[in-house]
Amino acid sequence: MIQIPSDLNPGLVPLAFLLGNWEGAGVFDFPGEEKCNFGQEVVFSHDGRDFLEYTSHTWVLDAEGNKVRPLESESGYWRIDKNRKVEIVMVRDQGVVEVWYGELADQKPQIDLATDAVARTAASGPYSGGKRLYGYVKSDLMWVGEKATPDVELRPYMSAQLKKVVTPEEVAEMARNLPDMPDDGIAFFR
Repeated sequence: MIQIPSDLNPGLVPLAFLLGNWEGAGVFDFPGEEKCNFGQEVVFSHDGRDFLEYTSHTWVLDAEGNKVRPLESESGYWRIDKNRKVEIVMVRDQGVVEVWYGELADQKPQIDLATDAVARTAASGPYSGGKRLYGYVKSDLMWVGEKATPDVELRPYMSAQLKKVVTPEEVAEMARNLPDMPDDGIAFFR
C-alpha cells in the first residue's frame, strides 16, 4: 500500500510510491565483468523540501545468498515537475556523476530514465551513459538498468526486485489506523 506522509512536499506526491526502505536481490551481467547475483538496500526519504533523497548499496551474493563483497553504491536527489518530468542528480562510488531525465508514466507508478550528462574521474572505469526503468508492481519496487561504454553498446546489466521493509514504528502506526474490530475478531473477515 502506498502511503503519503503528511509532511511530504505536495509536488512530490507522484513519487510517493518510492518512499521507504527497500531490500531485495537481483542479477548483474556486463561484458568483461563477473556475472553475479547481488543483494540491494535502497532508501528513498524526504525532509519536506522539493526532492527525494536516494541511497543504494549493492553487494555480491554467494550461492547461499551470503554477502561476499560490495558491488556498487550510489546516492542522489530525485525531483519531479508539474508535467511529470523527473530529474535526478546521482553520484556513484566508481567516480561517476550523472544527470538523469525521464518521465513518470501516465496512470501507473513507473519511471523511465536516461542519462543526459555523465562526468567521470580519472580513476573511474569506462562509462558513456545508461537508461533505467523503475516500477511499483504488486507492492514491490522493481528496476532494470542499462549501461553503455565506448566499447559496449547500451544493454541491460542490472535488475532487481525489492520488498519494502516495515519498521516497528510503521507497524504500530498501521495498527493505530485500523478500524475498530468486532469483539470476536472473526466478524471482521466475514
